[in-house]
Amino acid sequence: MGLFSKLFKKPEPLQPIDLGMIGVDMHSHLIPGIDDGAPNIEASLSLIRHFVDLGYRKIITTPHVMSDYYRNTSEIITSGRDTVREALKNAQIDIAFDAAAEYYLDEHFEKLIEANDVLTIGERYVLFELPFMAAPDMLKSTLFKLQMAGYKPVLAHPERYPYWHRETQQFSDLVDRDVLLQININSLTGFYGPGVQKCGEWLIDHGLVAFAASDCHHPGHLELLNEARSLPYLYKLVESGKLQNTKLIS
Repeated sequence: MGLFSKLFKKPEPLQPIDLGMIGVDMHSHLIPGIDDGAPNIEASLSLIRHFVDLGYRKIITTPHVMSDYYRNTSEIITSGRDTVREALKNAQIDIAFDAAAEYYLDEHFEKLIEANDVLTIGERYVLFELPFMAAPDMLKSTLFKLQMAGYKPVLAHPERYPYWHRETQQFSDLVDRDVLLQININSLTGFYGPGVQKCGEWLIDHGLVAFAASDCHHPGHLELLNEARSLPYLYKLVESGKLQNTKLIS
């Protein structure tokens, strides 16, 4: 092999990482028929089987709660969780399954906080998302209320908010306010666009990612997740020692 060929030889692809090292997927949409995720119980079971095949030991699914669109209550979500648990038992699919929610940050979310009617992940973690067009003016005040109520805020897919792609200090400011950041693994594939991928990689480079998740809605998301297992940045994230997913296993 000549010098030119050696200089420009593509690096050997990494072996697919075992997602059992992450252990718990804590952001997905697997309860049938209550949001834009699995449409029925058959789809739920099919998706969950794929999670098992990928090495996950536990799923904490998180249906949308949005006052003007997905009007899910704690009772609707926990009932759906129990339905899936029973179906998993009957199908002999061996994986721990729980549910919380992905809360849209709006006035309805504030009312739920005040009523202490918020579904949590692990040690009172609360997953929330922001609008994709602009950060809400009420962000800091809502975070203050959430933390004063004893909850630990987790921001879903921060890399997907384009208004912060050129204002990355916002991410550090959130972490300084004890907000944990959850990245979508599929963001690292370019699925949501190159800007999102670049932002996700920046967050990993700067050690700001606390949780990694699938945000699975349909089989295509799990196909991408499988492909992402060979990405250098997923390796870097898993080996960073920053991820807290395994703390949610118990």
